[in-house]
Amino acid sequence: MRTLEHAIERAERRGLFDLAELQALLRRNRGSPGSGSLRAALDAYVEPAFTRSELERTFVELVRKAGLPTPSVNAVVAGYEVDILWRAERFGVELDTYEFHGTRAAFERDRRRHEDLKFQGIEIVRVTGQRIDRERELVVRRIGELLNRRRRETSGDG
Repeated sequence: MRTLEHAIERAERRGLFDLAELQALLRRNRGSPGSGSLRAALDAYVEPAFTRSELERTFVELVRKAGLPTPSVNAVVAGYEVDILWRAERFGVELDTYEFHGTRAAFERDRRRHEDLKFQGIEIVRVTGQRIDRERELVVRRIGELLNRRRRETSGDG
């Protein structure tokens, strides 16, 4: 992966880098060998499409400051929207606040959703807004460790 990232950086320095063309290439060759690695390497060049909340914006900024790869935000997987997703690693973070998840129906829906994503090979970690406010460094460090673990597992090195 590092070799690919360095190649992209060299192309950018030489004025040969065309993000739109590479994204079009990925769309045309969805699922081809190496497409996941290229998509992950291009994440650094893609701003999150949108964030719906201050919590999402804060989390993405913490991820960037920690030097972690830029995730997709509000990405759709298996018909579900995942707050934060690293596609290549098949790892996501759901950002929870009690206001949006504090009912029995929401609790049940969230458990079913988590299970369905697990069947798709997506590992989801839930992080509360309160933890981000109170334990930023710990949250980001743990997310980084889990992301690295998933990277090893999905590359066959784990």
